[in-house]
This record gives sequence, C-alpha cells and structure tokens, in this order.
Amino acid sequence: MVMSRVRFQASLSLPEFLQFYGTEENCEAALEQARWPDGFRCPRCECMECGLIHGRRHKRYQCRSCLHQATLTAGTILEATKLPLTIWLLAFYLVGQAKTGISSLALRRHLGVNYRTVWLVHFMIMQAMKERDGAYVLWGKVQLDDAYLGGERCGGKPGRGSENKVPIVAAVSIDDAGQPRYVKLATVATFCFVAIADWTQDSLAIGCEVISDGLACFRAVTEVGCLYQAVVVKGLHPIELPVFRWINTVLINLKASFSGTFHALKFDKYADRYLGAFKYRFNLRFNLLTMTERVVHAICNCGARPERISRSAELAT
Repeated sequence: MVMSRVRFQASLSLPEFLQFYGTEENCEAALEQARWPDGFRCPRCECMECGLIHGRRHKRYQCRSCLHQATLTAGTILEATKLPLTIWLLAFYLVGQAKTGISSLALRRHLGVNYRTVWLVHFMIMQAMKERDGAYVLWGKVQLDDAYLGGERCGGKPGRGSENKVPIVAAVSIDDAGQPRYVKLATVATFCFVAIADWTQDSLAIGCEVISDGLACFRAVTEVGCLYQAVVVKGLHPIELPVFRWINTVLINLKASFSGTFHALKFDKYADRYLGAFKYRFNLRFNLLTMTERVVHAICNCGARPERISRSAELAT
C-alpha cells in the first residue's frame, strides 16, 4: 500500500506542543523570535538597542534611543489581550492542526474560556491566515471552477438564486507531476466578466495556463495575460472529468469540511475568513510539524484592530 505523504507525515503532538509552548516564558520566546528574528527593533526609530521593564503581564521593551516602549503583542492582532499567551498558542495549535477546521464551540471546550472570547480569538486567527495566504499567486497550470456555499432557506428562492448561497471562485495550481500545488478560494459578488478579471489580477500570475468549464465569465482571465482553455462538461459526472480531478477534490473536501464542522456558519457575512483558513491549511498541508510556528508568524504580521472591527463582516487589510 502506498502511504500518503500528507496523512502519514510527522506532526507536532500535544505532548511536544506542551514541551515547546507550555509556559508563558516559552510563548514569549516564540513571539519574540517571530516578531524580531534578528533582535528587538524599535517600531518608531528602528533602533536595535533596548532595555527591559518587568513587573507587568508581559515584559516591556524600552528603546535606548527614543525611549519608546513596546510589548511583544503591541501592533499585532494580540494587542491589549488579557488572555495568557499559553491560551493563545494552544488556540494556534488547535486551529492549525485541524484538517477539516474546528468550530468556535469546540475550541471553547479545549481552551476553557467563555464563548464570546473564543469566537473573537478564532476569527482573529482565521483573519491572520487569510491575510498571510492572500499575498501568494498561482502560476503554471491552473484548474478553475465556480461553486456556491450555503443551502436554500425555507420559503426562499431555489437554486443559484437562493439568498443564503454565496458564489465563490476556486482555483488550484498543478505541478509537472500532475499533483496539486496551491489553492486559491475567494467569494465574488457575482459571476461576471469584471468580477473574474479583478479576482484574476490578485490571484493568478501572468502567463498561467487556465482550464475551466464553459462558464462564459472565465474568459476574463485572458484580459490579464493568462492563457485559457474551456472544456464543456454539460451532462458529465465529475468522475468522468480527470482534467478537473483536483479542483473537484478541493471543492468536495471544502464542502464536507464546512458541513461537518460548522453548523451555524453565516456564509454571507464571514465566508472569506473560513475560506482563508481552509486554503491556508491546504497550502501548508506538508508542514504540520511547523504549523504552529507558521501561525505565530501570521499573527505577528497581522496588524492590531479593535474588537468592533474584528466582529464586522470584513476586516480592512
């Protein structure tokens, strides 16, 4: 039997996690390494010399040049947090290691804090994942497809006209061996030429070889320098279309993950963050051993935002 590289790879076990991140001191060291890998750098004057001020929840750094004081969490999405860093790091671990995602309610049971706080922690982590992964573009051979998230509401419109269905664009790049490399997922206002052109501008590299079904709006990829091939799939089952094997697999896994894990997901409001977390984990699926460390880096590169902004439908990036 051929063993899957993804399923049977080494990962960070819970005992190992507790060994590396089980104390506040270990968590502080992890954040410090992620924020300042070459040593402290003043966010105001860029000076690298500092003194330490102890006696507060987290140690405080004071620049020797401009006397500006900074903490490990200042300027990040963790700014002004009252939770211990051990709770935050455990949340990073649980969200990062969960292949099919984890609900806020399940996360609450593991972390032992109230649901309102856990919900906010969860969404901050997903936002950081989304922003971190949003900078990458697909290149080479790319399979492209459209899909909808959400089901019909009782008494609402059926089919694609349902008020609870959110249109999304899904794309996966394929390497020379025919295996999936990276995936991009995003909501769009509608499947129109302009919307697909805008998405392509941010998601695909110039010169990509894009293949999709016959949806007319996908021709917009040619407007931004991509090659395009349409394969008509009307009346055919996905299993009969090996050319779309991986994009169909991604969408099947995505929908199975959402339906099996999240039972009260507001697709029309928060779909982008859930999609961002899914694609982040997919794109790092060969890096389970370092997943927590990578989530720490993502968090440290996501700017601070007040709670009211975090709870809004879309965060400014």
